[in-house]
Amino acid sequence: MTQSFASWLAEGPWPIDGGLSGELEKRGHDLADKLWSARLLRDAPDAIAQVHQDYVDAGGRVIITASYQASRQGFMATGMSQDQADDLMRLSITLANEVAKIASEKVWVAASVGPYGAVLGGGQEYVGNYGVAHADLVAFHRERIAVLASANPDLFACETIPDLDEVRALLEVLADYPEIPAWITMSAQDGASTCAGQGIGHLAELVAMCASVVAIGINCTKPEFVTPLLKKLSSKTALPLVVYPNAGRVWDGENMCWIGQGHDTLPTPIITEWVKAGAALIGGCCGLGPDAIRQLDQDLAALR
Repeated sequence: MTQSFASWLAEGPWPIDGGLSGELEKRGHDLADKLWSARLLRDAPDAIAQVHQDYVDAGGRVIITASYQASRQGFMATGMSQDQADDLMRLSITLANEVAKIASEKVWVAASVGPYGAVLGGGQEYVGNYGVAHADLVAFHRERIAVLASANPDLFACETIPDLDEVRALLEVLADYPEIPAWITMSAQDGASTCAGQGIGHLAELVAMCASVVAIGINCTKPEFVTPLLKKLSSKTALPLVVYPNAGRVWDGENMCWIGQGHDTLPTPIITEWVKAGAALIGGCCGLGPDAIRQLDQDLAALR
């Protein structure tokens, strides 16, 4: 019998992958446009596949696809047809699947479902409060998730969601895909609140209505905020928690760059603290690359 993602998750803690865009930039790719890493699905898909491979080689057991900023809206604004846009979104999953199927251990492919704000391209995913009607958010996510689902990912990674209003829209869509597990991770502005200023504990209350959500947590948030956020979530739910912080820098949406000092790896004591707080999946987001995942893999193997 094929093991379910939820049952595998219960055997953790497991390492997932690290940041995609930062690694692509380190390798010489210019991502300074609204499509960000999604542009390379068209221009350099082999580069995306290589980053996926490097994370698997470092010990990552979940690959998050390059679809974070991919959408019909975004691709068609560059002159593509709807069919071309959909093909590129499916390609993001195909690239990851091809890496996963040759791995020596089971590697799961998570279709990245980034926030509506990411498609706007101005850093709105770190603010939320879009001023967009609920029905419009549902329609946006329904269109994109339908395309991603058609490429058969193992799960959905609904990530960097800044606003509980957007969580509600996502849950409405995810209810149509009970056979595909999902996690929802939010971006946070401090140790208690989402980027839109709502208490993080409300995330746990909302997902209780959606059986296919098998984990919740935090991503693209400063590491120093993670422990109190995990504790607030674990006090509200028995679901496994997932966390993949950024390197601790701040995103400048106007100039499209990270500013400030950050971490290259996550210290072992912090990893131990997060596992004790309920984290079953830990990885890295912007600025944390294969070296961070390699160290993380060693730390989590010891804890398992």
